[in-house]
Amino acid sequence: MSELRLDPLTGRWVVVAGERARRPSAFVTRSLPVENDPSRPCPFCPGHEELDSEIPTLETYGPGGQWQVRVVGNRYPAFGGTEPMVVNHLGPVFTQAPGSGLHEILILTPDHDQTWADLSEEHAASVMEALRDRMAEYAVTSGLRYSQAVVNCGREAGASLNHPHAQLLSTPFVPAEASSELAGFARFQGNCLICATMEAEEQEQIRVLYADRRVIAINPFWSGTPYEMMIMPRGHVPHLHRADDEDLAAMGRSIQLALAAVRERLGDVAYNIVFHSAPYRLNGDYHWHVHLMPKVTTKGGFELGSGVFINVVPPEVATEELRAFVPAHA
Repeated sequence: MSELRLDPLTGRWVVVAGERARRPSAFVTRSLPVENDPSRPCPFCPGHEELDSEIPTLETYGPGGQWQVRVVGNRYPAFGGTEPMVVNHLGPVFTQAPGSGLHEILILTPDHDQTWADLSEEHAASVMEALRDRMAEYAVTSGLRYSQAVVNCGREAGASLNHPHAQLLSTPFVPAEASSELAGFARFQGNCLICATMEAEEQEQIRVLYADRRVIAINPFWSGTPYEMMIMPRGHVPHLHRADDEDLAAMGRSIQLALAAVRERLGDVAYNIVFHSAPYRLNGDYHWHVHLMPKVTTKGGFELGSGVFINVVPPEVATEELRAFVPAHA
């Protein structure tokens, strides 16, 4: 029997329908090649920096002069320029504005064949440090209102290069998904919505995949996709760039543990990681957090047409399956 569950962050209903997982080929592993020409030298590998000589290196992180994480400009940015966001009405239904903003790449590791699941605790902390520093810089940049970091791993998740990397996009507007979450916090009566989620999930202990004194990783009650996870720092801080070093390091480690468990349970699947931080000029309550979404199913017409996701793996089942691959004393 399927059921409806409400996502309090966005106000959207999702359908949990475990019986549909019995369909043939319900889950998919990565099948599409990421790159059109795999023989082309990788511009993100050490020693190949000159392949993108017109794209500057902005920051590097690593011991002894050897970079572990490298931040570069994006050769094909979705946003660019410093024009103010002035809206032009060209007709009754034609509204436009300059696509100004910033779009950077964080190369997560020099190793072409690693993923975040393979990073050491110290290396994962360096990734989070890089995200914090770049977001902190843009928090005081005129005209920028919001930044979001994402990791797309696999062609099915939107990647165009195999080498593990993240993208940081900074915009002069607050996107609809962020606005929906802000509205969810405003609707919630009592304390912080994320704090309340952590407290309720720890009391039930049904959907908690991993927890330590700094972070909690869960398969949310309202998961809209199979094996979807949310990782939340215990410290109530709206902005990722204002989180302390210990919370950032714990988040990096938790992502590593979660991805390693996904790989053990599901194999080589594509996935997205999305870092949600408050708009820079916040007007209201918020608590930064991370969404991790394995790409094991595709959206059908109903989901695309209605905006209602159908999850064929109840989050309670997902947690039980993934827990077997998370070290007991991680």
